Amino acid sequence: MPKKKLTHEEEFEILKLVLDKFLWLGFGIMAFGLFQMFMGSTLTGFYIMIPGAIVLLIFLAILIREYEIKR
Repeated sequence: MPKKKLTHEEEFEILKLVLDKFLWLGFGIMAFGLFQMFMGSTLTGFYIMIPGAIVLLIFLAILIREYEIKR
């Protein structure tokens, strides 16, 4: 059974959904880390913010690779 080919618009819509989830996840982790910094230990909040920054860097790498953004 042959695979269904997606149109360029369908592929773009799916990519937008995936990128949106990466952006919200990274922002949520960073916001939680900032909240922890205000409520308690600064070091604990910083350690929570590091994975959020990593998720946002992955988001940036996907954007650059998919849209061929020139540096």
